Amino acid sequence: MTPFIILIHIIAAAVWTGGHLVLAIGLLPKALKNQDPAIIDFFESSFEWIGIPALFLQVITGFYLVHYYASDVSQWQNLDLHIGRVFMVKLTCLLVIILLAAHVRFRVIPNLDKDNLRYLAVHIIAVTIVSVVFVIAGLNFRTGYFF
Repeated sequence: MTPFIILIHIIAAAVWTGGHLVLAIGLLPKALKNQDPAIIDFFESSFEWIGIPALFLQVITGFYLVHYYASDVSQWQNLDLHIGRVFMVKLTCLLVIILLAAHVRFRVIPNLDKDNLRYLAVHIIAVTIVSVVFVIAGLNFRTGYFF
């Protein structure tokens, strides 16, 4: 069962992070150059139906996996342990993404126009960077390369 959960977790991470890389590197520069928020809006409306479930799957499978590898919840918060450090990095990434997404959804998108497109761009870049850190932390969980 666990290899299947890991596979789902990795596919969901690829969808989430890959989508944000396409947005940040492929579409955002064009939207900023043309001052056209419709480019971002079109992508978001197209990506949302797969991106949000992918993030949700990452959360569910992530908690399953951390529980599988460390059933004692106190280990999750113990920064002296490898699993605790990785878990806290991934939890921090998740919280940052949730906060940025909520801010964009309720404050930025409703007022989106060409004048505040750069403000949205900062959010897009931030979520993309945090998503890449999410992936690096996941790789680190299995390899121990980074921390």
